[in-house]
Amino acid sequence: MDYTISKLSAIDLRKKGFSYSEILEQIPVAKSTLSLWLQSVNLSKKQKQRLTEKKLQSALRGAARKKEIKLQKIERIQNEARKEIVKISDHELFLIGIALYWAEGAKERFGYASPIKFINSDSEMIKIFIIWIEKFLKIKKEALIYELYIHRNADLNKAIEFWVKEVEINKSKIRIYYKKDNTNPKRKNIKNTYNGLLRVVIHKSTDINRRIDGWINGIKNCII
Repeated sequence: MDYTISKLSAIDLRKKGFSYSEILEQIPVAKSTLSLWLQSVNLSKKQKQRLTEKKLQSALRGAARKKEIKLQKIERIQNEARKEIVKISDHELFLIGIALYWAEGAKERFGYASPIKFINSDSEMIKIFIIWIEKFLKIKKEALIYELYIHRNADLNKAIEFWVKEVEINKSKIRIYYKKDNTNPKRKNIKNTYNGLLRVVIHKSTDINRRIDGWINGIKNCII
């Protein structure tokens, strides 16, 4: 290799705005040697802009690749975990529903009775709970009341259509309750992904709620 010619070629490429990695692809020398050759080369504003743009593009490609790898990893983990759940028995579903209500349901507190009320923003969780109500409480879906809690600045019509479609309920069964607007929301489901919270209510179900509380205590006694 003629180092004199290589050095001149490297300097010429650098003055054209080529990056070190691009120059090394054409002139295979040690990076330390290239740095020594180019240390006195001053770049114009346009050349510096080109290098900055290339670094940005490279960073974006790297970020996109990292995101792709992350998504592939997530999908692999979820698929492997999904295979571990083959079948759910009626008894397991019974316990699942109790646990859901324990986490998200209204309970009797300090002697104040409460009918069954279950609230969540996850439509699939709502559907599972409704299935549980029909199967284990023997209450038909048609008897349920639905309360939509939503911010005034949200798209109400879109939210209603979302719940009607996802939970397969009659629009006339949904009562609307507006929440106080929050100008700086911490939640992630905002704008297009925000559909409020849906609460499932069963009127005149205080005693049934107390029975659920007994089931919850039964689970506690078996575990703790």
